[in-house]
Amino acid sequence: MSETGVDAAGLVAELPAPSAEGVLYDPDDDRLRSLAADDETTTEYGSPSYVSEYRSRCADRTRNRVDDEFGPADWRQMEAAVAAAGEREMLCLDRVVGRHPAVAQVCRLYVPREHARIALAWGRLLERAPPDAEPDLVTVQIPDHDEVAIRVAPEAGLTTVLGSDYTGEAKKSFLRLYMYRAKQAGGLGLHAGSKRLHLETGAVGQLFLGLSGTGKTTLTGHGCWLDEPESAEMLQDDVCAMLPDGTVAGSEGAGLYIKTLGLDAAEQPALHAAATAESAVLENVAVADDGTVDFDDDALTANGRAVVQRDALSSAGPDVDLPSVDQVFFITRNPLMAPVARLSPEQAAAAFMLGESVETSAGDPERAGEAVRVVGTNPFIVGPEGEEGNRFAELVRDNDVECFLLNTGTVGERDVSVEETVGILEGLARGDVEWRADDALGLEVPERLGDVPVEELSPPEQVENFVGRHRELCEDRRAYLRTFERLDDEIRDAVY
Repeated sequence: MSETGVDAAGLVAELPAPSAEGVLYDPDDDRLRSLAADDETTTEYGSPSYVSEYRSRCADRTRNRVDDEFGPADWRQMEAAVAAAGEREMLCLDRVVGRHPAVAQVCRLYVPREHARIALAWGRLLERAPPDAEPDLVTVQIPDHDEVAIRVAPEAGLTTVLGSDYTGEAKKSFLRLYMYRAKQAGGLGLHAGSKRLHLETGAVGQLFLGLSGTGKTTLTGHGCWLDEPESAEMLQDDVCAMLPDGTVAGSEGAGLYIKTLGLDAAEQPALHAAATAESAVLENVAVADDGTVDFDDDALTANGRAVVQRDALSSAGPDVDLPSVDQVFFITRNPLMAPVARLSPEQAAAAFMLGESVETSAGDPERAGEAVRVVGTNPFIVGPEGEEGNRFAELVRDNDVECFLLNTGTVGERDVSVEETVGILEGLARGDVEWRADDALGLEVPERLGDVPVEELSPPEQVENFVGRHRELCEDRRAYLRTFERLDDEIRDAVY
């Protein structure tokens, strides 16, 4: 409770009603774009492009009341955001995150009118809320505050964002608490993309866990070069909720917030087409005065973004929920790992806890390229992380889900191409694989896998002093897993 005796629920109650004077409630996209006209550069495709001061999330300025000490200064920051919402001309938008009745949440965003571009971009990610729906989650974003502070009160569904004008802060404020609410409902929120392959032998549901910028969106949206009557459809790009019955509930029903640096029409035709549609909203992408767009120019940031519409993405299906998941992939960039390895439920939970990847510009631009560990490759976990690993093991075990480690980087110095990775996904979906135990890795790897040259991608053969380096890695992994007090011993002992 704050110094003034107001708790988080009380702060929500103090926010102005949508009908209050000075509040513009749920304006359409044309009105929002008009309000943001002074900030817009119109692209050659007719879409709006904006440049923000902050170009990535301020993770080091974010605190939540479950995991962090929350003192008087934190409450004052939340109170400042709520007070500003009552004193200024504000935009108020209601949207829904998720469609599944077990976890769907009504979301309300407040942002000052002069920052209408944030409302425009965020509003295109989610579907409109039903009329007169009461919000489950509320975010107040005041970008021009003189201090950057993101404060989260999960018990009341309230997030306040001070000092940052990055659209990603609004987006993740709701997805963070969507995942938290899913965990409270007995499931598990996942920073993951989902897709479904429709093969002649039946449908296969796949889930991809990975940090932003490691290939999750590329693989989720890839058509796998399937020909009719077979096809692949992207269901969700960023955040899902795995429920106790194996259903994977999606979150964003209208759009995707994709990275654009290096976006290539040949390698990523569906994403490129969506990002160059008139319905896209570009953020921190290099756009010349004449509207020419250059996705290869990182002068503004390596974390350029586009909000693209699902209906402009040829690979997107009509659904966001996956009725059942068959295969889960942990995306890594560790050069000591095979391009793919099969995991037991306990090994999969260990991989979930290790969350080994590389830092990207979306998380911490100053550390981009460094090896990192992020539990669940999910920087938005609220609550004890060890419990997340236990829940994950339980869910994949109960629903008989196959789990794999997927290396999209290099094996030693040998690159794993997108074509090879997609070939792996298709081969596994078809069951066109023979497995063998690799004693050096301590994992099962393919003896044969479709047309992928797996014999060229063996870490013991490609990595100098593999045995010694792998031994050191395992010891380091064991030490890391011992830091999670609530993690089950069978998961700690499953280090590979």
